Amino acid sequence: MSKQILMVVTNHEKINEDKTTGIWLSEFGEAYNEFIKHGYEVTVASPRGGKAPVDPNSVSEDEPQEILESKQHLEDTISINELSADSFDAIFLPGGHGTMFDFPDNQKLAELIRDMYESDKLVAAVCHGPAGLVGVKLSNGEPLVKGKQVNSFTNAEEADTALDQYMPFLLESKLRELGANFATADNWSKHVEIDDHLITGQNPQSTLVVAKELMNQLSR
Repeated sequence: MSKQILMVVTNHEKINEDKTTGIWLSEFGEAYNEFIKHGYEVTVASPRGGKAPVDPNSVSEDEPQEILESKQHLEDTISINELSADSFDAIFLPGGHGTMFDFPDNQKLAELIRDMYESDKLVAAVCHGPAGLVGVKLSNGEPLVKGKQVNSFTNAEEADTALDQYMPFLLESKLRELGANFATADNWSKHVEIDDHLITGQNPQSTLVVAKELMNQLSR
């Protein structure tokens, strides 16, 4: 039977009245297409279910057609409230600034990630996707990321986007506060951190590296 991957995407579409956000399309599309190409079953879910918004800034004319076509899988996502960790072998959290608003305090998402992590299943996240890790406490009460080698979109990259002032918190700073061993690379360079079955990538450029490492571990 095919291995089952759960992809959880954001439902949040506004940073403020003037700025829209959502999923960074390539972080979803590159990973989704890679998983399907290699024969994995993929379930696309979100905190509320239904349509998941794509950040308009992530869609350009030179975007590959297969990435643009991946948008169809965001039209009617399943609510994570209907799901159980038992049904999946891995969870993958793509980013986009929307995740900074609806991932961190979502109890159901935290439970899914905790249950999968504690069952030695794979937990992977890229760019702002690790916002989904900040609310996760293990059964012993410790933050999941405490003492782990991780990365995410960095404070320097956030400053580069000029969106740092609008974020509820800075992701790198929050992960460090929680006790993570946070490793940074140069802005916009491919960078993945692997700590056993926790896999995190720094930015959109790191999506494929994270997806490939997840598949590499799933195939063992």
